[in-house]
Amino acid sequence: MINKDFFQALEDLEAEKKIDKETFISTLETALTSAYKKMYGEAKSASVKLNPEKATIKVYSYKTIVNEVTDPDKEISLEEARLIKKSYKIGDEVTTEESTKDFGRIAAQTAKQVVMQKIKEMERQIAVSELAEKEDELLTTVVKRIDNGTVYVQISGSHTEGVMLPSDQIPGEKFNVGDRIKVYVKKIKESFKGTQIQVTRSNIGFVRKIFELEIPEISSGDVKIKNIARDPGNRAKVAVFTEKPNFDPIGACVGFRGQRIDTIVSELNGEKIDLIEYCDDPLEYIARALSPAKVISVETNESLNASRVIVPDDKLSLAIGKGGQNVRLAARLTGWKIEVKPESSIEANENVKAPEYELTELSDEDSFQNLDDLEELVPFDEE
Repeated sequence: MINKDFFQALEDLEAEKKIDKETFISTLETALTSAYKKMYGEAKSASVKLNPEKATIKVYSYKTIVNEVTDPDKEISLEEARLIKKSYKIGDEVTTEESTKDFGRIAAQTAKQVVMQKIKEMERQIAVSELAEKEDELLTTVVKRIDNGTVYVQISGSHTEGVMLPSDQIPGEKFNVGDRIKVYVKKIKESFKGTQIQVTRSNIGFVRKIFELEIPEISSGDVKIKNIARDPGNRAKVAVFTEKPNFDPIGACVGFRGQRIDTIVSELNGEKIDLIEYCDDPLEYIARALSPAKVISVETNESLNASRVIVPDDKLSLAIGKGGQNVRLAARLTGWKIEVKPESSIEANENVKAPEYELTELSDEDSFQNLDDLEELVPFDEE
């Protein structure tokens, strides 16, 4: 039942699927032993041994020598054992090679099923091991199928699918089977259905990796990304900085005639991107984060981790953004709660116009007007 072609197939399997032949043989021996016991009785002590060098399969049964036999499947008398070999004594184990002539198709089919299951399991383990190194990486994949909005992609170089849920897709994107798309490996997790590779295009990690891919100065470390805030499909704010003197990190990201940033926007399905130069001074950083709105003044209260920003009346809607999007993203980017006030509200209260770009800091004793409404106006939530 086992011949040279079979063992050659094991060699090919090892090369093609990267499954260790010795591990496979061990699994096959276990499966065949199980099949043999199903034919001749579970109580029987037996094992199947494969010899790749000789291309043979042998079945051995084992019985312990005892004075009085109570279990014929596992025990043999001393008198009977010495008919086989005179030197046997009580407690020795007698090994007998069994005939495999009747080890027929049913047993082989049972063994095959067990082995194929083990092969799939080993393939999955190998694939997961390889993909574990790609977690938090950007991969180019091919759309394999789409089911109720969930996109399944083929991960290059593996037999594993990536799963991209609707919430992990950029709103407005449409995919077709066969499309080549970039995805970010968000998580590799085990479930009752097996290993699942979760990929995404809506995660901020996707934006970070796209910037690293398209901007050499970021991949080299000359320009660094401080933080990213994102409303997928609508707008993203990316704070960048450099430690190199006389180097423009924003210009490096924009590229010649905007080619670099245009490529990134295209990959993000038209999502707008505000490039912010990071600053250690929280007052200046908050002001920059509200781009493209013009800011008159910024006040902060460190104990409350809150800030109040004054903008010209005609820039109020721009600073807040549609549905509060701009100020919400600025809050995520900077880590500060932000309350935006129009210039007229300050003039009405103080009858004094704040000087342009006057950045001040409130003491802990100071308080904001309507501070209780701050979280309701602009809730700060981590992504």
